[in-house]
Amino acid sequence: MTRPTSRDVATAAGVSQATVSLVLGDKWRGRVSERTAAHVRETATTLGYRPNLAARNLRLGSTRTALLVVPALTNEFFARVYTGAARVAAAHGFGVVLYPSPDGTGPARDPFASARAAIDGVIASSMAAAALDAIGGDDLPLVMLDSDPTAGRAAAHVNLAMTDGVRQAAAHLLDHGHRRFLHLAADVDTWTFHIRARALAALLGPTTELRTVRAALAVDAARTAMETALADPADRPTAILCDDDVLAAGACKAARRLGLRVPEDLSVTGIDDLGLATAVEPELTTVRLPAEQVGEHGMNALLAVLDGRPWTAPDIPVELVVRDSTGPAPATAP
Repeated sequence: MTRPTSRDVATAAGVSQATVSLVLGDKWRGRVSERTAAHVRETATTLGYRPNLAARNLRLGSTRTALLVVPALTNEFFARVYTGAARVAAAHGFGVVLYPSPDGTGPARDPFASARAAIDGVIASSMAAAALDAIGGDDLPLVMLDSDPTAGRAAAHVNLAMTDGVRQAAAHLLDHGHRRFLHLAADVDTWTFHIRARALAALLGPTTELRTVRAALAVDAARTAMETALADPADRPTAILCDDDVLAAGACKAARRLGLRVPEDLSVTGIDDLGLATAVEPELTTVRLPAEQVGEHGMNALLAVLDGRPWTAPDIPVELVVRDSTGPAPATAP
Protein backbone atom coordinates (compact mmCIF):
# COMPACT_ATOMS: atom_id res chain seq x y z
CA MET A 1 0.00 0.00 0.00
CA THR A 2 1.37 3.41 -0.99
CA ARG A 3 2.04 5.77 1.89
CA PRO A 4 -0.27 8.84 1.65
CA THR A 5 1.43 12.15 0.90
CA SER A 6 0.64 15.75 1.79
CA ARG A 7 -0.67 16.13 -1.79
CA ASP A 8 -3.17 13.34 -1.06
CA VAL A 9 -4.28 15.15 2.12
CA ALA A 10 -4.67 18.43 0.21
CA THR A 11 -6.74 16.77 -2.51
CA ALA A 12 -8.99 14.96 -0.06
CA ALA A 13 -9.47 18.07 2.09
CA GLY A 14 -9.99 20.36 -0.91
CA VAL A 15 -7.19 22.75 0.11
CA SER A 16 -3.73 23.62 -1.16
CA GLN A 17 -0.55 21.79 -0.16
CA ALA A 18 0.63 25.03 1.42
CA THR A 19 -2.40 24.98 3.72
CA VAL A 20 -1.66 21.38 4.68
CA SER A 21 1.95 22.32 5.48
CA LEU A 22 0.85 25.25 7.64
CA VAL A 23 -1.67 23.18 9.59
CA LEU A 24 0.47 20.09 10.14
CA GLY A 25 3.50 22.27 10.91
CA ASP A 26 1.42 24.05 13.59
CA LYS A 27 1.94 27.43 11.92
CA TRP A 28 -1.64 28.00 10.75
CA ARG A 29 -2.81 30.52 13.36
CA GLY A 30 -3.58 33.85 11.74
CA ARG A 31 -3.31 32.30 8.26
CA VAL A 32 -5.90 29.52 8.20
CA SER A 33 -9.30 29.38 9.92
CA GLU A 34 -9.75 27.12 12.90
CA ARG A 35 -12.42 25.20 11.03
CA THR A 36 -10.14 24.55 8.05
CA ALA A 37 -7.27 23.51 10.33
CA ALA A 38 -9.50 21.01 12.11
CA HIS A 39 -10.71 19.66 8.75
CA VAL A 40 -7.13 19.18 7.49
CA ARG A 41 -6.07 17.38 10.67
CA GLU A 42 -9.13 15.12 10.51
CA THR A 43 -8.44 14.32 6.84
CA ALA A 44 -4.80 13.52 7.58
CA THR A 45 -5.85 11.18 10.39
CA THR A 46 -8.43 9.45 8.20
CA LEU A 47 -5.87 8.86 5.44
CA GLY A 48 -3.26 7.68 7.92
CA TYR A 49 -0.85 10.42 6.80
CA ARG A 50 2.43 10.73 8.71
CA PRO A 51 4.84 13.56 7.85
CA ASN A 52 8.37 12.73 6.75
CA LEU A 53 10.04 14.30 9.75
CA ALA A 54 13.58 13.77 8.50
CA ALA A 55 12.88 15.59 5.23
CA ARG A 56 11.00 18.38 6.97
CA ASN A 57 13.70 18.90 9.58
CA LEU A 58 16.41 19.01 6.91
CA ARG A 59 14.37 21.59 5.00
CA LEU A 60 13.75 23.75 8.07
CA GLY A 61 17.23 23.42 9.54
CA SER A 62 15.65 22.09 12.74
CA THR A 63 15.58 18.70 14.44
CA ARG A 64 12.44 19.49 16.49
CA THR A 65 14.15 17.77 19.38
CA ALA A 66 14.64 19.03 22.93
CA LEU A 67 17.20 17.71 25.41
CA LEU A 68 15.95 17.26 28.98
CA VAL A 69 18.84 17.27 31.46
CA VAL A 70 17.91 15.77 34.83
CA PRO A 71 19.44 13.79 37.69
CA ALA A 72 19.23 10.02 37.39
CA LEU A 73 15.69 8.79 36.76
CA THR A 74 15.76 6.62 39.86
CA ASN A 75 14.06 9.70 41.34
CA GLU A 76 10.35 9.47 40.57
CA PHE A 77 10.00 13.26 40.50
CA PHE A 78 12.12 13.63 37.37
CA ALA A 79 10.39 10.74 35.63
CA ARG A 80 7.17 12.75 36.05
CA VAL A 81 8.89 15.90 34.76
CA TYR A 82 9.79 13.97 31.61
CA THR A 83 6.19 12.77 31.22
CA GLY A 84 4.91 16.34 31.28
CA ALA A 85 7.55 17.65 28.89
CA ALA A 86 7.04 14.78 26.44
CA ARG A 87 3.27 15.32 26.41
CA VAL A 88 3.59 18.97 25.36
CA ALA A 89 6.41 18.18 22.93
CA ALA A 90 4.36 15.51 21.14
CA ALA A 91 1.46 17.92 20.71
CA HIS A 92 3.82 20.24 18.81
CA GLY A 93 5.64 17.63 16.74
CA PHE A 94 8.73 17.64 18.96
CA GLY A 95 10.63 14.81 20.58
CA VAL A 96 12.38 14.85 23.95
CA VAL A 97 15.75 13.16 24.51
CA LEU A 98 16.58 12.37 28.12
CA TYR A 99 20.05 13.06 29.47
CA PRO A 100 20.26 11.73 33.03
CA SER A 101 23.42 12.35 35.01
CA PRO A 102 24.80 8.91 35.94
CA ASP A 103 25.65 9.76 39.57
CA GLY A 104 22.42 11.63 40.19
CA THR A 105 23.57 15.23 40.26
CA GLY A 106 26.98 15.63 38.61
CA PRO A 107 28.28 15.90 35.05
CA ALA A 108 28.29 13.16 32.44
CA ARG A 109 29.78 12.65 29.00
CA ASP A 110 28.47 14.68 26.08
CA PRO A 111 25.71 12.53 24.51
CA PHE A 112 26.28 14.15 21.12
CA ALA A 113 29.37 14.97 19.12
CA SER A 114 27.79 18.36 18.55
CA ALA A 115 24.78 19.40 20.59
CA ARG A 116 23.75 22.06 18.09
CA ALA A 117 23.70 19.51 15.26
CA ALA A 118 21.37 17.19 17.15
CA ILE A 119 18.97 19.30 19.21
CA ASP A 120 17.10 22.60 19.06
CA GLY A 121 17.14 23.49 22.75
CA VAL A 122 17.79 22.33 26.29
CA ILE A 123 15.59 22.06 29.39
CA ALA A 124 17.72 21.48 32.49
CA SER A 125 17.12 20.93 36.20
CA SER A 126 19.32 22.95 38.53
CA MET A 127 20.21 19.65 40.23
CA ALA A 128 21.98 18.54 37.04
CA ALA A 129 23.30 21.93 35.94
CA ALA A 130 26.91 20.72 35.99
CA ALA A 131 26.06 18.39 33.11
CA LEU A 132 25.53 21.43 30.87
CA ASP A 133 29.30 21.88 30.69
CA ALA A 134 29.64 18.44 29.14
CA ILE A 135 26.91 19.06 26.59
CA GLY A 136 28.42 22.22 25.14
CA GLY A 137 26.37 24.20 22.65
CA ASP A 138 26.45 27.42 24.67
CA ASP A 139 24.35 29.14 22.00
CA LEU A 140 21.48 26.67 22.31
CA PRO A 141 18.25 28.05 23.80
CA LEU A 142 18.16 27.02 27.47
CA VAL A 143 15.27 26.74 29.93
CA MET A 144 16.21 26.13 33.57
CA LEU A 145 13.94 24.30 36.00
CA ASP A 146 13.88 25.05 39.71
CA SER A 147 16.81 27.45 39.54
CA ASP A 148 17.85 31.00 40.40
CA PRO A 149 15.94 33.29 38.02
CA THR A 150 18.53 36.06 38.44
CA ALA A 151 21.56 34.00 37.48
CA GLY A 152 22.94 32.12 34.49
CA ARG A 153 22.42 32.31 30.75
CA ALA A 154 18.97 30.73 30.57
CA ALA A 155 16.43 32.33 28.23
CA ALA A 156 13.59 31.31 30.56
CA HIS A 157 13.04 29.85 34.04
CA VAL A 158 10.34 27.56 35.42
CA ASN A 159 10.12 27.48 39.21
CA LEU A 160 7.92 26.03 41.92
CA ALA A 161 6.56 28.19 44.76
CA MET A 162 9.00 26.45 47.09
CA THR A 163 9.14 29.21 49.69
CA ASP A 164 5.36 28.97 50.08
CA GLY A 165 5.62 25.19 50.42
CA VAL A 166 8.09 25.55 53.29
CA ARG A 167 5.81 28.17 54.83
CA GLN A 168 2.83 25.79 54.68
CA ALA A 169 4.77 22.98 56.36
CA ALA A 170 6.20 25.24 59.07
CA ALA A 171 2.81 26.85 59.78
CA HIS A 172 1.20 23.41 60.10
CA LEU A 173 3.76 22.38 62.72
CA LEU A 174 3.63 25.70 64.57
CA ASP A 175 -0.16 25.38 64.76
CA HIS A 176 0.39 22.01 66.44
CA GLY A 177 2.50 23.61 69.15
CA HIS A 178 5.96 22.65 67.89
CA ARG A 179 8.78 25.01 68.82
CA ARG A 180 11.89 22.79 68.56
CA PHE A 181 12.70 22.04 64.92
CA LEU A 182 15.34 20.14 63.03
CA HIS A 183 15.87 20.76 59.32
CA LEU A 184 17.09 17.58 57.61
CA ALA A 185 18.69 19.24 54.59
CA ALA A 186 19.78 17.59 51.36
CA ASP A 187 23.56 17.65 51.10
CA VAL A 188 23.39 18.97 47.53
CA ASP A 189 24.75 22.37 46.56
CA THR A 190 21.87 23.70 44.43
CA TRP A 191 19.62 26.75 44.51
CA THR A 192 16.43 24.82 45.18
CA PHE A 193 17.77 23.45 48.47
CA HIS A 194 19.39 26.76 49.45
CA ILE A 195 16.06 28.60 49.22
CA ARG A 196 14.35 25.96 51.35
CA ALA A 197 16.88 26.54 54.12
CA ARG A 198 16.62 30.32 53.83
CA ALA A 199 12.83 30.23 53.84
CA LEU A 200 12.68 28.05 56.93
CA ALA A 201 15.16 30.20 58.86
CA ALA A 202 13.17 33.34 57.97
CA LEU A 203 9.83 31.81 58.95
CA LEU A 204 10.73 30.57 62.41
CA GLY A 205 10.78 33.36 64.99
CA PRO A 206 12.68 34.01 68.23
CA THR A 207 10.40 31.71 70.25
CA THR A 208 11.55 28.66 68.27
CA GLU A 209 14.74 26.65 67.99
CA LEU A 210 16.12 25.44 64.65
CA ARG A 211 18.98 23.02 64.08
CA THR A 212 20.20 21.82 60.68
CA VAL A 213 21.61 18.40 59.81
CA ARG A 214 22.70 17.46 56.28
CA ALA A 215 22.49 14.10 54.58
CA ALA A 216 22.90 12.67 51.09
CA LEU A 217 19.66 12.04 49.20
CA ALA A 218 19.30 8.43 50.30
CA VAL A 219 17.20 6.70 52.96
CA ASP A 220 20.19 5.08 54.69
CA ALA A 221 22.16 8.33 54.77
CA ALA A 222 19.21 10.14 56.31
CA ARG A 223 18.64 7.37 58.85
CA THR A 224 22.27 7.42 59.95
CA ALA A 225 22.32 11.21 60.29
CA MET A 226 19.11 11.20 62.30
CA GLU A 227 20.17 8.40 64.63
CA THR A 228 23.08 10.62 65.66
CA ALA A 229 21.03 13.83 65.82
CA LEU A 230 18.26 12.26 67.95
CA ALA A 231 20.47 10.25 70.28
CA ASP A 232 20.47 12.80 73.15
CA PRO A 233 16.97 13.06 74.71
CA ALA A 234 17.81 16.49 76.17
CA ASP A 235 18.53 17.92 72.73
CA ARG A 236 15.74 16.37 70.69
CA PRO A 237 13.47 18.36 68.40
CA THR A 238 9.76 17.65 68.33
CA ALA A 239 9.51 18.15 64.57
CA ILE A 240 11.74 17.37 61.60
CA LEU A 241 11.27 19.21 58.31
CA CYS A 242 12.94 17.26 55.51
CA ASP A 243 14.01 18.55 52.10
CA ASP A 244 12.32 15.63 50.37
CA ASP A 245 10.37 12.43 50.98
CA VAL A 246 13.40 10.15 50.73
CA LEU A 247 15.05 11.99 53.62
CA ALA A 248 11.78 11.90 55.55
CA ALA A 249 11.59 8.11 55.15
CA GLY A 250 15.09 7.85 56.61
CA ALA A 251 14.11 10.10 59.53
CA CYS A 252 11.11 7.87 60.30
CA LYS A 253 13.34 4.77 60.26
CA ALA A 254 15.76 6.43 62.68
CA ALA A 255 12.92 7.34 65.02
CA ARG A 256 11.68 3.75 65.12
CA ARG A 257 15.18 2.40 65.82
CA LEU A 258 15.46 4.80 68.77
CA GLY A 259 12.08 3.77 70.13
CA LEU A 260 10.40 7.06 69.21
CA ARG A 261 6.84 7.14 67.92
CA VAL A 262 5.81 9.15 64.87
CA PRO A 263 3.93 11.43 65.37
CA GLU A 264 3.37 11.07 69.13
CA ASP A 265 7.02 11.80 70.02
CA LEU A 266 8.26 13.29 66.76
CA SER A 267 6.49 14.84 63.76
CA VAL A 268 8.08 14.47 60.31
CA THR A 269 7.35 16.30 57.05
CA GLY A 270 8.73 15.83 53.53
CA ILE A 271 8.65 17.54 50.16
CA ASP A 272 7.65 16.00 46.78
CA ASP A 273 4.70 13.67 47.50
CA LEU A 274 6.32 10.73 45.76
CA GLY A 275 4.76 7.27 45.82
CA LEU A 276 7.01 6.66 48.82
CA ALA A 277 4.93 9.12 50.87
CA THR A 278 2.01 6.71 51.12
CA ALA A 279 4.16 3.55 51.18
CA VAL A 280 5.71 4.34 54.58
CA GLU A 281 3.88 3.90 57.86
CA PRO A 282 2.63 6.26 59.13
CA GLU A 283 1.90 7.92 55.80
CA LEU A 284 3.87 11.08 55.26
CA THR A 285 2.75 14.67 55.59
CA THR A 286 4.49 16.34 52.66
CA VAL A 287 4.49 19.28 50.27
CA ARG A 288 3.12 18.09 46.95
CA LEU A 289 5.18 19.29 43.97
CA PRO A 290 3.32 18.98 40.62
CA ALA A 291 6.22 17.46 38.70
CA GLU A 292 4.33 16.92 35.44
CA GLN A 293 3.40 20.61 35.40
CA VAL A 294 7.09 21.47 35.76
CA GLY A 295 7.82 19.44 32.63
CA GLU A 296 4.86 20.92 30.76
CA HIS A 297 5.86 24.48 31.62
CA GLY A 298 9.48 23.75 30.76
CA MET A 299 8.59 22.53 27.27
CA ASN A 300 6.13 25.39 26.71
CA ALA A 301 8.82 27.85 27.76
CA LEU A 302 11.29 26.33 25.29
CA LEU A 303 8.74 26.47 22.48
CA ALA A 304 8.15 30.15 23.26
CA VAL A 305 11.88 30.86 23.18
CA LEU A 306 12.29 29.03 19.87
CA ASP A 307 9.42 31.09 18.42
CA GLY A 308 10.97 34.33 19.67
CA ARG A 309 8.17 34.93 22.16
CA PRO A 310 8.77 36.08 25.75
CA TRP A 311 8.03 33.53 28.46
CA THR A 312 6.47 34.85 31.63
CA ALA A 313 4.68 32.70 34.16
CA PRO A 314 4.24 32.79 37.94
CA ASP A 315 5.83 30.14 40.11
CA ILE A 316 3.87 26.88 40.01
CA PRO A 317 1.74 26.53 43.19
CA VAL A 318 2.49 23.73 45.65
CA GLU A 319 0.28 22.19 48.32
CA LEU A 320 0.80 20.71 51.77
CA VAL A 321 -0.80 17.26 52.04
CA VAL A 322 -1.45 16.42 55.70
CA ARG A 323 -1.25 12.75 56.61
CA ASP A 324 -0.38 10.78 59.76
CA SER A 325 3.30 11.61 60.28
CA THR A 326 2.51 14.92 62.01
CA GLY A 327 0.58 15.73 65.14
CA PRO A 328 0.61 17.88 68.28
CA ALA A 329 3.92 18.55 70.00
CA PRO A 330 4.42 16.16 72.92
CA ALA A 331 3.30 17.72 76.19
CA THR A 332 6.55 16.72 77.89
CA ALA A 333 8.77 18.45 75.31
CA PRO A 334 11.47 20.61 76.92
